[in-house]
Amino acid sequence: MTPPAVTPSQVRSMLLQRDEIALLDLRHEAAFATGHPLFAANMAAGRIALEAEARLPRKDVAIVVYDAGEGLVAQAAGRLAALGYTNIRQLDGGLQAWRAAGHEVFQDVNSYAKAFGELVESRRHTPSLPAAEVAALVASQANVVILDVRRFDEYATMNIPGSVSVPGAELVLRAGRAAPDPATTIIVNCAGRTRSIIGAQSLINAGIGNKVVALRNGTIGWTLARQPLEHGADRRGEVGPFEGARPNARDVAYRAGVRHLGPAEAAALQAAAGRTLYRFDVRSTEEYAAGHIAGFRHYAGGQLVQEVDMAAPVRGARILLSDDMGVRADMTASWLAQMGWEVYVLEGGYDGALEIGAPPTLPKSDPAHRYRRPYEGTDVDAGAMQAYLDWEYGLVEQLRRDASHGFFVI
Repeated sequence: MTPPAVTPSQVRSMLLQRDEIALLDLRHEAAFATGHPLFAANMAAGRIALEAEARLPRKDVAIVVYDAGEGLVAQAAGRLAALGYTNIRQLDGGLQAWRAAGHEVFQDVNSYAKAFGELVESRRHTPSLPAAEVAALVASQANVVILDVRRFDEYATMNIPGSVSVPGAELVLRAGRAAPDPATTIIVNCAGRTRSIIGAQSLINAGIGNKVVALRNGTIGWTLARQPLEHGADRRGEVGPFEGARPNARDVAYRAGVRHLGPAEAAALQAAAGRTLYRFDVRSTEEYAAGHIAGFRHYAGGQLVQEVDMAAPVRGARILLSDDMGVRADMTASWLAQMGWEVYVLEGGYDGALEIGAPPTLPKSDPAHRYRRPYEGTDVDAGAMQAYLDWEYGLVEQLRRDASHGFFVI
């Protein structure tokens, strides 16, 4: 199938106008990471049958596919059409034409979330400490606690010695238990930069009384500073909001433009056939498995902010979040709204019949086709880690040149 073509300028106009569009890069992830438009989402041609219906819930949404000359477009368009998608076009000239038109190309994966994180730090001057200073504080037994905001499996693979796992959106809900003494300095870390910046700024935005800093450059910075890592840790932060956490989180969401609605209004949103609606339950995997609202996919809040291009490839779509405690949905929604999404938080809905069961998982792609993140595992070359940090530090300037993001920072 050969779909009709749209020009790079037409695609850019759709993105600028916040029209719904799924700009799909059909290459394998490793190739995608070498360069792509800011709001492109990776969906390898060979994985369309596995991924499309979960990631593209509306069958008449505008889909624009492209490759870099590999000849994937016709095959992918045929697969999408066979699944019932009716509005498929191709980027005229592919990635080469996008470059030739003078538009920016971004490297790596989850690029626009990472660029947004750098913008947050730039605008809010999110405080951070280098690894050597954090190590000195720990060695001197200073009144500090290190909260690791990565997924638990990442934390268990390698972590800053003594740190506690408190993934992403759980921070505001659990920091009060992790650091009950307001004199304790909270140090937030991830693998690189984005999640620690967003995590530290989340606590600051929500008004915690403790001093909060990010570990500058995360476990990459720690490793480059030749500090030791711990392996196999299983310390998890327990639920314990600090005073004012719940109303403060709601206020943060309000300031970002998030709207709250009840089950009846959520049903009306879902019934709007002309718009794509993503529904995500942002709690932990265990909570989701124990009982969740029908129709909501699981995506832990911190990871959703980092991986929203993977979770919701239709730029311009609506997002509805659920969370029986509210805090995680409000904090997650506040960041998504600042990234230009139309975001809603569902109030209630957990007092009726709930579905039970773990979230479905998709088969993993061939490791040969996967992009090896410079911040994962314990055997990454130091040069690759430093190059990754250098790339992140340049993202704010690249956003300025691209001029299409529409982000704002409260």
